[in-house]
Amino acid sequence: MKIAYMLGSLNRGGTENLLLDYFRSSAQAEFPFIGIYRKGGQLSALFHSESAPVFKLFPKFKLDITYLFQLRKLIKQQHITIVHAQQPLDALYARLACLGMNTKTVLTLHGYDVDLSKMDAGILHLAMRAADITIFVSNTQKAYYQQKYALTTNKTRTLYNGISFEKLDTAEQTDIRQELQLSTNILLLGSVGNFVAVRDQMMLCRFLKRLHEANVDFRFLFVGAKSKSEPELYDACVQFCHDNGLSSHVLFLGSRNDVPAILHQLDAFLYASDHDTFGIAVIEAMASSLPVFVNDWMVMREITDDGCYASLYQTRQEDDLLRQFNEFLSNPEFYKQKAIQAAKWARQQYSIQSHLKQLKAIYMGL
Repeated sequence: MKIAYMLGSLNRGGTENLLLDYFRSSAQAEFPFIGIYRKGGQLSALFHSESAPVFKLFPKFKLDITYLFQLRKLIKQQHITIVHAQQPLDALYARLACLGMNTKTVLTLHGYDVDLSKMDAGILHLAMRAADITIFVSNTQKAYYQQKYALTTNKTRTLYNGISFEKLDTAEQTDIRQELQLSTNILLLGSVGNFVAVRDQMMLCRFLKRLHEANVDFRFLFVGAKSKSEPELYDACVQFCHDNGLSSHVLFLGSRNDVPAILHQLDAFLYASDHDTFGIAVIEAMASSLPVFVNDWMVMREITDDGCYASLYQTRQEDDLLRQFNEFLSNPEFYKQKAIQAAKWARQQYSIQSHLKQLKAIYMGL
């Protein structure tokens, strides 16, 4: 059994970080694999530095016949038995390239089907039908797709994302307070995630306005890139903070490669989801022993054991978040102890080692 993981690009994002953890944990995977990608990005050097080989194949347009022949040739040369795509388009490429071969196709869906063009919606539908197995990253996400697309249960699986906690424990010792010239006693808060529609950073900005009006002395770090396709989401947050006198309190750090080090220096982690399917950043914050505040979106309930290991506030309700956060300010030691227990649970539940074992079982069942 040999796997080919297909990615669209190697830019920094949840899916790409997950696959990078695969490559970093290749010795523990119990099966050989390679990577195939269409576009480079911020993580290119990191992928290429790992022992598992990665290959770049670039289609000139969405259904490039030349690309399909190149992909088929590579799959044969590398003796690939399973192609595991992370995007519907790649799953469709894989199925077409493997026609007449005994190579199986697996698709992991990392998002929802919101705001898709008619063509992309068609590709998604075809990809799910064509894949031998479609993996979903939460039961919430799987239930949505099964109901909407009438998927058969024997062709679907749930597999939570796995996280390499080693990278959290061996993080570079970046001193973010020193870098930003912040005093050691100031309340340091943060959130991680690119500015895309799956998140609701504007809700956090409204909360921070309320926190500032309550005369709480804090600094809040938004760690995440401005989206090229949705730049207005980032711009609106920056403008809101400027208009409400928050520019010196709310800092937009962009994409960072030292997120684990930053997490360890926060006093609390805040997150607002609009339609996440999992929440890698939330799990990493929990595993870093941080008090975590996240909205009660269904999948956030699922991954925090219905709020046992994080504080759930009402979605889009900054007043409820403020109420719960004030409880944290009144009794920070209680929340810190709760966070230590949450870290133990998260590391058992979502380790990359457990993920790879479950993934191997799925492959063996094909």
